[in-house]
Amino acid sequence: MNKSSVGRFFEDFSLGQIIEHPIPRTITEGDVSLYIALTGSRFSLFSSHHLARKVGFDRPPVDNLLLFHVAFGKTVQDISLNAVANLGYAEVQFVLPAFIGDTISVLSEVIGLKENSNGKTGIVYVHSRAMNQDGHSVASWKRWVMVHKKAEGMLNTFAVEPQLNSEVSPAYLALPDQFNADQYSYISSGEEFAFKDYQVGEWIDHIDGLTIDASEHTMATKLYQNNAKVHFNYHQMQDSPHQKRLVYGGHIISLCRSLSHNGLANAQWLAAINSGAHLNPCYAGNTIYAATQVQNKYELGFGMGALRLRTIGFKNVQWQSIKEQVCSATNPKTDFPENVVLDLDYTVLIPNT
Repeated sequence: MNKSSVGRFFEDFSLGQIIEHPIPRTITEGDVSLYIALTGSRFSLFSSHHLARKVGFDRPPVDNLLLFHVAFGKTVQDISLNAVANLGYAEVQFVLPAFIGDTISVLSEVIGLKENSNGKTGIVYVHSRAMNQDGHSVASWKRWVMVHKKAEGMLNTFAVEPQLNSEVSPAYLALPDQFNADQYSYISSGEEFAFKDYQVGEWIDHIDGLTIDASEHTMATKLYQNNAKVHFNYHQMQDSPHQKRLVYGGHIISLCRSLSHNGLANAQWLAAINSGAHLNPCYAGNTIYAATQVQNKYELGFGMGALRLRTIGFKNVQWQSIKEQVCSATNPKTDFPENVVLDLDYTVLIPNT
């Protein structure tokens, strides 16, 4: 008997199934440094020990997207090793800060299953929870992924598609207890824009672009121990519809978040991801740009406000060339240009004075 695992196929999932993912991961200083090297992130809360301590942390927190990717990577072997594509995210919540030295473990529950009419694939919905070494929840999320079947043909399973909230309510946003907005430094961030300076409906063109190198996106995937075949097995991908390796969608999210620093430098804390969709694939050699719309604003007290943002990530074109089509679209899946690769709805915390 071959002891190697081939991962789960659609037939291997059942509604209500609980999966405890192996290989807990301790976050190191090297992980944090490499994340900055791979994404170019410039948010000062995660770059400056001095600023982190000034606003109340006894040690710098880990960037919430790095935490998410590390935790997400734990789920790949059991959920998306045989994925065609990761289709979307919802209700992503960052509950507690994570720090260097924390050990992250993850468990997932299957909350939905749906066969595709082609008889070759199905969609699996899961709710995953990440915990630290003390058993405290640090993050949770729901996602859905298209997975290959072992054998072609319809199983005629009863489709269950979970009801997903379109937004993490402001009432459930977790503001780090340590954060003291009165001590915040706008000099450290490089911008003076605070909560009061943003208007609902305004668009911010982040201007800068980042070209994805083959080695860069491969290393990012390995950093998160994400062993999905579509990201690094070129040999098998030659027979796929893409015929080349796909860039991990989470890497695109991180690149767009990094680009958003230009115009949103004080939106330091990612509190939630309300929903997200990868609309078109990305490959090595693509250049990523981003633009963000302010969808809503919430006063939170304690010197902080929340901005609900929608960031559009796109490749190989400037914002002005697609802005009209994006802004007038009623259905992103059908109306967006093929250059759009990411539609991300998320909420950030920002000082309000």
